[in-house]
Amino acid sequence: MSRVLVTGGSGFLAGHVIVALLRNGHEVRATLRDLGHTEEVKANVRAGGADPEHGLSFVAADLTRDTGWDAAVAGCDYVQHVASPLPVALPKDEDELIRPAREGTLRVLRAAREAGVKRVVLTSSFAAVGYGYGNRAEPFTEADWANIKSPEVSAYPKSKALAERGAWEFIKSEGGALELAVINPVAIFGPLLGKQAAGSVQIIQRMLDGRVRAAPRLGFGLVDVRDVADLHLRAMLDPKARGERFIAVAGEPMWMIDVARVLRQQLGPAAASTPTREMPDWLVRLLARFIPILRHAVPQLGILRRASNAKARAMLGWSPRPNEEIIAATSEALLRLGLVKPRAS
Repeated sequence: MSRVLVTGGSGFLAGHVIVALLRNGHEVRATLRDLGHTEEVKANVRAGGADPEHGLSFVAADLTRDTGWDAAVAGCDYVQHVASPLPVALPKDEDELIRPAREGTLRVLRAAREAGVKRVVLTSSFAAVGYGYGNRAEPFTEADWANIKSPEVSAYPKSKALAERGAWEFIKSEGGALELAVINPVAIFGPLLGKQAAGSVQIIQRMLDGRVRAAPRLGFGLVDVRDVADLHLRAMLDPKARGERFIAVAGEPMWMIDVARVLRQQLGPAAASTPTREMPDWLVRLLARFIPILRHAVPQLGILRRASNAKARAMLGWSPRPNEEIIAATSEALLRLGLVKPRAS
């Protein structure tokens, strides 16, 4: 089997990619900014049903530095470039996010080219596809690109779009024999491997534990982390994936209040603290002045973006779980790991 480098090995998606690779017989080398997290990653891999003592190794590398990447890619057949900066709050200077995302991707691609890697699979985002257009009835496809000049596009989606653009430009002008495939996931949910609820999973965590009293008028597509990992492996190995990008979305997008309704239907009393009403847009804008995490939400209020997964299904045989199953898997993991304390009504 192949030797695969996975960047950002301690991340939510990266952990599932590592598990999927190991369970399919591949040898995995994972990058960490701090090798002190090695045991944590091994524990996550065990929780996912793979054996970290056979076929998994670690190397120190940071997207913001040149050192370490040549050693990281040495002898690898493929690279799964999953790592990317994800801010808790919007930076004052958007370049603080854009620069490391774009330059980090180029560092990985250069090192992969020099090492003779066959293919890099880049984790981009649906934000690089469908942001900057407001509401649009027609589903977005892989032919679309975010309109980064739109005021609705904040630093994070801009960083994903510019990093992906930079990757394709590099492959065209400097890539040599190196191949590239790109995955563009919507909001990623699903079972946690460890006790850190990161990224989109925090939306469900905050609704279940009562921190979200009323749901902002936010809409998003959903996809299960296990299905995103599966799509990464398909894009790595299938010859047809060369030079292609693939949207990872399960089905129709959902409003946040509708996710809360599904949680109450599935969990009963354990979901007693989930919101039952929507928060007016003006109140979200007001609170965003004082609550940094809400500043991400303001440009997205009232926008529901549809996306097509037809390409991944037809070209790679991908078959994602439905929205309701994704929500159930996420909430069950949060409760099982003690990351939400169920409250009776």
